[in-house]
Amino acid sequence: MKKLFRILAITFLTFILGIFVFYLVKNESLPEGTAGPKADQTAMSMMAALNKSAWDSTTAVSWTFKGIHHYEWNRIENSVLVKWDENEILLNTNSQTGQVILPEKIREEGKEKLITQAFVYFNNDSFWLCAPFKAFDPGTERSLVTLKDGREGLMITYASGGTTPGDSYVWILDKNNKPISVKMWVTILPLGGMEFTWGNYLTLSSGAQVAQDHILFNGVNIDLNNIH
Repeated sequence: MKKLFRILAITFLTFILGIFVFYLVKNESLPEGTAGPKADQTAMSMMAALNKSAWDSTTAVSWTFKGIHHYEWNRIENSVLVKWDENEILLNTNSQTGQVILPEKIREEGKEKLITQAFVYFNNDSFWLCAPFKAFDPGTERSLVTLKDGREGLMITYASGGTTPGDSYVWILDKNNKPISVKMWVTILPLGGMEFTWGNYLTLSSGAQVAQDHILFNGVNIDLNNIH
């Protein structure tokens, strides 16, 4: 029995040590950026590469986030229908209010919880759909950075507003200013500088381009599908 406990203890300590080493290797400090006209121009070029003007004229878009959250976003009416599990919530993205369509019989406090949850889902899941187009949203700051591996990037910091003010995203662009990945310094992730690919682009009927795949560590994919 003592031998078994010793083996379990060694295994546990090895696991903890592995996590600690992984954290030291993967965790990155937020790079210092240089703001100004050049950063703003880079942001404009990034959006132009994805056809921002076409995105602005996109009246409606639907998508599924990782096969679990479904959205029908009417951008003209500032409304989005959010579906997951047995729930169906209609949100007003301007007034931050909502209506519970399903389930039909639910207490008032339950409605508020579902509406709040739907907004959390929408804020997160719409990021993976259209984040590059939000580079000039109110409260954002733009700067150019050099990463520790020598790559240059465009950093967008949400200084105020949004669900998590203070979060920063560094976009890595190809030679045509199209995003190929994004590194994140955000409160909901345990490591600074986690990098997700931004690829497998789809062109909407409006002409705007959106990425369907966002892969972390060559494995985990924050995928979007059924986009139209």
